[in-house]
This record gives sequence, structure tokens and C-alpha cells, in this order.
Amino acid sequence: MCWEYYGEVNKILTIRRVGGVSCFEKWGWRSNIVYITAPMSLNNTTIFPADRVTAIHLAFEKAFGNVNVGEVTLLAGGLSSAAVYKLIVNNQPYVMKLDIPGNRASTAAFERIALAATAGIAPPLCYQNAENGITISEFVVSQPVRTTFSGEILAAKLAEAVKKIHAIPYAIPGDDMEVTLEQIVAGFRSSQLLAGPVPDECLAYYEKIKKFYPWQDADMVFSHNDLNPSNILCDGKELWIIDWDTAFLNDRYIDLAGVANFFIHSPEQEAIFLNTYFGEVSEYQAARFYVMRQISRIIYSLMMLQLAARNKPEAVDQEMEGISLREVGPLIGSGRLSLATYEGQLMYGKALMNEAVHQMRGERFADALSVLRDDIV
Repeated sequence: MCWEYYGEVNKILTIRRVGGVSCFEKWGWRSNIVYITAPMSLNNTTIFPADRVTAIHLAFEKAFGNVNVGEVTLLAGGLSSAAVYKLIVNNQPYVMKLDIPGNRASTAAFERIALAATAGIAPPLCYQNAENGITISEFVVSQPVRTTFSGEILAAKLAEAVKKIHAIPYAIPGDDMEVTLEQIVAGFRSSQLLAGPVPDECLAYYEKIKKFYPWQDADMVFSHNDLNPSNILCDGKELWIIDWDTAFLNDRYIDLAGVANFFIHSPEQEAIFLNTYFGEVSEYQAARFYVMRQISRIIYSLMMLQLAARNKPEAVDQEMEGISLREVGPLIGSGRLSLATYEGQLMYGKALMNEAVHQMRGERFADALSVLRDDIV
């Protein structure tokens, strides 16, 4: 099995989400370490920001009537502006998210969440008020997706979920993907964190991709843009997608490649995944998908390495040999290596870069680039 992620993130106590600012936020990796507090009675309102209590009580009344909220548990906090709480009402769990009141970006995110919930791909909404920055939705008691479904069944379910997302009507574009990627690459180069044959080879392949990938393709769809495992919940039967803050109109292959890099690890799974999404898969579609998988690996690699660069010691280990996703993934999954640390960010970034370079050295990558090149001639 090829590890692209660091463990099942639906177990609250093991979640680690790390990220940056500026261009990082466009790809959904915001700095946020998730933690949990002891359950508290609603009567102890110190768990909520003092200036939000009145609006929160109103939200509870609108969502649940006169029923008392029995327990409130803080699920998420940190550098992100949003706090997330688990509520227990009549022995049923719910999730409340507090965004910045009246924030323009939050207001747009509220619209996207509502669209996704209506489409049946996000958990059902119980209450939403953009002006007050409050959302309450049903809580999905999530199960480990990789053990709930076999690889082939999971491949089909993921494709169906992505297809459902992409069918949502939406017309607001987001940031230019090519420009965003250029910013990420420039940030990595300026960090001077890593040098040597492998980073040079990776960036050389990126320059080839730049020439032939159809960055300005008009065929855009509503995209989640951050389908990492922490945003994919499983109730034992269906998949539910959360965290729509970075959703906008985008290249459909961003979602397809992103989720595939985390979950699709064999030719058989890939065939099921693409056939479920596209129906009959053309040579062009398969080629573009494969190239985008490498773009996605490059993006996540450089973002991890830039995070590491913020806390780098005077001497950075430049060794790239033998650092693979197969080796690093289990270390992170077991907690022996944390993505909240410099060491974890450096190792995971190196492993992703090595995987991208390994894939781009192959004949399939060369053939895929040729297909894209021929399409623009």
C-alpha cells in the first residue's frame, strides 16, 4: 500500500491539521491543531466567546426549540478563526461552527455549505446564519473509511462523491491555479530549504508540465479543492464531505487527483474510480488525470517543505535517498512522527517529492504529457 496520508483522521484525538497562510489557504491547509475538551453544561457559557453567547442561544432556540442542549464539547481551535463544537441534544449529536460574524469570506462559505447539504454530499444543516457566523449541522459518527469499504468499493464511492460535488450549480471562480502554483514554487525556491538532484529534477518536470497542461480550460466545475481524509467522513454506508471554506469553480481534475493520491493505490482501483466518474474514459482524460496527480503531489510536497522552512535549524539534512511514503506514512499514522513538527513536515515533504519524481520518471508520465501536448497543437 502506498501511503499518501498520516492516518485515519475521523478519530478526534488523532487529528492533526497543519497549514500556512496566504497561498496555502487557497488549497485548504490552514494552521489548525484539533483537540478536545471535557464535556461541559451549556450553563457554563465560558466555553463560548463572551460576545457570541446571545447569538448562540438564539441559534439553539431556532434549531432545537425549547429543548436544552445537554453537553457542549470543543472540538477544534487554534490559529484558525473558526471554532467547532459538538453538541448533544436529546441524546443526538450535532456540530456547531463559529465563523467570524459578517465576514465576507465566511458568508460565501455559508452559501457553499448550503449548496452541498442540499445536494446530499455535506451533512444536513439544522441552522445557518451568515450574519452571526453560526452553522449547526448533523454530526456524522464517522468510521475508518479504509476499513469500512474494500479498495474497489471505496474507489467507486469516492468517484460518486466527487461527481456529486461537481454537479452542483455554481458560477463564482476562485484563484487562478497556475498563478497559485507559481507562488508556491517561488516560495519553496526562496526558502532555500532543500537543494540537490531530486528537488532540481522535480522542478524541471514542473517546468515541462507548465508548457502543456491546459491551465485556462473553460470547462470548470464546482470543486471542493481539499479532499484530504480529514474532510471525508463515513457513517458506515455513505461518504460525507465537510470543510467547504476553499470550494469554488475550478478544474475538475484537482478534486479527482487530490482524492486519488490519498486513496487510489492500484491500477484496478484507478480504473473503477475513473470509469465511475467519466463512464467511458478517453485517452485524454486518463492522461490529464495522471499529470494532475503529479501536480497535486508537488503542491503538497512544497507546502509541507515551506512549513518546515519556518522552523528550520541552521543545518538542514539534505538527504533524499530512501525517504518514501511507504516508510513515512506508517510513522505519521502511528504518532511516532507528527506533521505539527519540523521533522514531520520535512520528512513528509521529502517523501511526497520523491514519489512525484518517481512517477514523473516513468513512461506513463511521458506519454501523458505527449497526449496533452498533442491536444494543444
